Amino acid sequence: MQKLIVASGNKGKLKEITAILGDVYEVVSMKDAGFDGDVEETGSTFYENALIKAKTVSEALCEDVLADDSGLSVEVLGGAPGVYSARYAGDHGNDKLNRDLLIKNLNGEANRRAKFISSVVLYKKDGTIIDGYGETTGVILTEEQGTNGFGYDCIFKSDDLGISFGLASDEEKNKVSHRYRAICNLRSKL
Repeated sequence: MQKLIVASGNKGKLKEITAILGDVYEVVSMKDAGFDGDVEETGSTFYENALIKAKTVSEALCEDVLADDSGLSVEVLGGAPGVYSARYAGDHGNDKLNRDLLIKNLNGEANRRAKFISSVVLYKKDGTIIDGYGETTGVILTEEQGTNGFGYDCIFKSDDLGISFGLASDEEKNKVSHRYRAICNLRSKL
């Protein structure tokens, strides 16, 4: 089975990518592949951040590398938290603080429409770039529902499933998620 290095240390993200691509690739985190550094996400779009991560790790390891940058875009907040989804409340990766701040910022709002967006980039060691894009729509709930998934999953009610991603099984979520759709879009270009 061919190895696919993913420029991420996010366990939830790695688990999802493995579930989506594990039938074709042995998914390996950048750390397990030998990249121990941090990659600063300085882009203003999901695509730019995915490209920065994929290129940095690929060039360091001289390997093909897949990167995903994804997040939540809330309509009434002008697309926020967007590329700052993981650090929305100021503490990078503190999912609970991020969810609490989002719920607070939407207090009293009738429009709770949102979408998860994912941009994936496969950066090949020869410099070739293949990308994919996906999104999934829903609404932000007023309180957490379920404990599955990670990030904003338990406050995002999926239009496709009719329940929060926090209540959905991995299999259910991975059939409609933004990351699944982005990876399918990328695979169609391979």
